[in-house]
Amino acid sequence: MAIDGVRARRHVQDFDFKSLFIETLGWDHCVLEQTIWVGETPYTLSAVAEKRGLVAFLFQGSNEVDLPDYPTRSRIEKEITKAVHEHLVIYVDAARSTQVWQWVKREPNKPAACREHRYYLGQSGEALIQKLDPLVVTLAEEDRDDLTIAEIARRVRAGLDVEKVTRRFYDRFKKEHEAFRTFIKGISGITDLNWYASIMLNRLMFIYFVQKKGFLDEDRDYLRNRLEQMRQQKGEGRFYTFYRYFLIRLFHEGLGQQEAKRDPELEALLGRIPYLNGGLFDVHQLEKDYSEIEIPDEAFERLFDFFDAYRWHLDERPLRADNEINPDVLGYIFEKYINQKQMGAYYTKEDITEYISRNTIVPFLFDAAKKGCRIAFEGEQSVWNLLEADPDRYIFPAVGHGIAWDARQTPPQRLEKPYELPAEIEEGVDATRPNLLERRKCWNTPAPATHALPTEIWREVVARRQRYAEVRAKLGSGEIREINDLITYNLDIRQFAQDVIESCEGPELLRAFWQALSNVTVLDPTCGS
Repeated sequence: MAIDGVRARRHVQDFDFKSLFIETLGWDHCVLEQTIWVGETPYTLSAVAEKRGLVAFLFQGSNEVDLPDYPTRSRIEKEITKAVHEHLVIYVDAARSTQVWQWVKREPNKPAACREHRYYLGQSGEALIQKLDPLVVTLAEEDRDDLTIAEIARRVRAGLDVEKVTRRFYDRFKKEHEAFRTFIKGISGITDLNWYASIMLNRLMFIYFVQKKGFLDEDRDYLRNRLEQMRQQKGEGRFYTFYRYFLIRLFHEGLGQQEAKRDPELEALLGRIPYLNGGLFDVHQLEKDYSEIEIPDEAFERLFDFFDAYRWHLDERPLRADNEINPDVLGYIFEKYINQKQMGAYYTKEDITEYISRNTIVPFLFDAAKKGCRIAFEGEQSVWNLLEADPDRYIFPAVGHGIAWDARQTPPQRLEKPYELPAEIEEGVDATRPNLLERRKCWNTPAPATHALPTEIWREVVARRQRYAEVRAKLGSGEIREINDLITYNLDIRQFAQDVIESCEGPELLRAFWQALSNVTVLDPTCGS
């Protein structure tokens, strides 16, 4: 059943969230209030509604405590998760002019990722209503056995997870890539033609991110305006002027060359632009092999129409609308679009690159930040207190499955209490008692999914539980005080890094991380994308 758009729009515009959830989305009444303290400031979250245990909270700003900023919202999120694991929070400012809908995506072996959507008074609310559509629960569904908290969480994810924006962009990108390829002249062979089309689109997408920051001659529509400028200078119907007389020079002599080495007259053509190191704008081998490449202006007109339908953000902040994308889209397109067999390039899967990079780059940054701000790593207010305050936040759900987490769920769910071991299994835990082999003879049988990860037998379950208890005890007692210990004990170092940065109360530690990031260099021997 689709959402009643007219009624939902009215509720959103009236800031009437209780009616929105209960009357329009079919959720249930809920009486629950949680007060979260951030420093000396209290933030009270009141339940609007709930469905199968997933609670929608509301924070209403006041003259005393108005709409919290993003770092504060992140800290509130961590605390409310301890009380109600599955939830979303709607923040409203005191003037009732702004709504911030916050939901956090949780995936195994990844840090929590905050997704936020903003609504401003006077907007239609259409983008928000589209996201709420999967949250509708009909009367006919109420008696279904599969309408569990996991199903409601799945629906919330389907509505509020922004990755679908990237997938939607990619679907359109494939069509535009094919259309752009047909415009290219001067390249023989379908493989090289596809390759060069990808090179051009990657370059232009990168420039779109940069121009929206105003970095290209302080013009946020730099490419579109330069296309029109070339037409005015060269005249209508001169279809190859933009590529040949502007883009190639922008790529190779402008963005791909240090300012000190540029021809002084180039600024009149390109304006003030930065040097972008990294090789993307160097003369490509295909451009050496095919010196007579031509692409008509109309190819770029069509491409810019496609790109201009989106908002481009050169950062990793939470996205606010259905037409916003960030640089993640470049990696996603490369992963999905590359022809491995023809190009001889193979995409390394995320789990591998994630493991390598998080266990090398993150510790380096912490070591550098510690040198720049030692006080943040020592004393009563040290960053290590985060580990002690909430140990299970940094133990991967797979490790704590059946004890603190139910890793079968997507996302994993926190358990109120561990699943107890059966008596016959518990009988063999104490290794100091006699007849150990006899007591453990049933340990080599498969364990049920409530207690075990896929393929685990009881012996492995017990060993994992003992490892979990050991690691959690070290966290809870404050024994882990070095960044390399998070690697040694296989802890969620990415989540810890994110929490440390978001919980900074002064500029010194942030500045130390910034300086570390500004000076780090990475040698990647695989020469990937």
